[in-house]
Amino acid sequence: MKTQVVIIGAGPSGLLLGQLLHNAGIQTLILERQTPDYVLGRIRAGILESGTVGLLREAGVAKRMEAEGLVHHGVEFLFNGRRIPVPLSELTGGKSVMVYGQTEVTRDLMEARQASGAKAVYGVSDVCIEDIKSDNPTVTFTKGGEICRVSCDFVAGCDGFHGVSRQSIPREILREYESVWPFGWLGMLADTPPVNPELIYAHHERGFVLCSQRSLTRSRYYLQVPLTEKVEQWSDERFWQELKCRLPEELSQKLVTGHSLEKSIAPLRSYVVEPMQYGRLFLVGDAAHIVPPTGAKGLNLAASDVNYLWRILRQYYQHGRVDLLDRYSQLALNRVWKGERFSWFMTHLLHDFQDKSAFDKKMQEADRQYYLGSLAGLTTIAENYVGLPYEAVE
Repeated sequence: MKTQVVIIGAGPSGLLLGQLLHNAGIQTLILERQTPDYVLGRIRAGILESGTVGLLREAGVAKRMEAEGLVHHGVEFLFNGRRIPVPLSELTGGKSVMVYGQTEVTRDLMEARQASGAKAVYGVSDVCIEDIKSDNPTVTFTKGGEICRVSCDFVAGCDGFHGVSRQSIPREILREYESVWPFGWLGMLADTPPVNPELIYAHHERGFVLCSQRSLTRSRYYLQVPLTEKVEQWSDERFWQELKCRLPEELSQKLVTGHSLEKSIAPLRSYVVEPMQYGRLFLVGDAAHIVPPTGAKGLNLAASDVNYLWRILRQYYQHGRVDLLDRYSQLALNRVWKGERFSWFMTHLLHDFQDKSAFDKKMQEADRQYYLGSLAGLTTIAENYVGLPYEAVE
């Protein structure tokens, strides 16, 4: 087999990259270890930056998002019992975010891939990337007991933190940067109306709270919990009761409870690897970086990587621009580190840290008072939340 670009991973970043390249007339093959149902079963983010929304439109997969997604022009913060609105659009020249679940983005991209006739192979194993430093790398994999070999021009590693792509780069080449946070997020998805029209990020002495949503009838709530907690310890009743304890009375009285569709506990980690390319292999999304979900940047940073990579590859195939290939890592990392910084900032601003000194806790409170009490501080939050602009690929 031969193709121009092999994409390893059929999550949203791999599928979005594949769709953009296919629309530009560039041949792709997508390989995925899991089944389509498994991929669609992952419950993930639901906040899309303005740049991500634009990229989905550019890929021609935005029809259902436009019909069902919820445009949000603001967000709310809550601390010391005070609700502080952040008018995103007003502070950013009209930019907004879209509430549209990652599962739905993935579904739309899967359907577009199938309709295009471009090939995606699910249920593969033993993926191996060879000759990465040559002009013709190869990817081997096993499907149905048969070993398959694909020759290509480039490999895009969209296979997540535990995938084979990053592990295919020599250890001595990579520089890893990591910070592990001392708590996790207990998340619940329920078919109940959101407690508030806008998302609420709340600091509370019992722990951080996020009141999010997927639609007007489906809510997503998160509670900060110790890393020692197990999801089995949290009945629906206990979750709702704890959520009410961390919200002011005016909100807790409005909270509609119900049966959970999904509950899980996710540890929080900040992680970046440099460089994001080696030879003809490019790392995309979680294969190269992880952010705590506090800043709503995980899917959006993956889309940012896709934006740079597909434009570089389009310039290569359509205009012979080999000079841009070596720019991918730096272009992607410039935005990745800004997203990491904002996620780190939001996590530090809003969570309760049991091991902090009295002085550090006072500094944390001073940060909240400044950023949420000044126009400059609110503008900084708004600019980062809606998403910083992409650099031009020239």
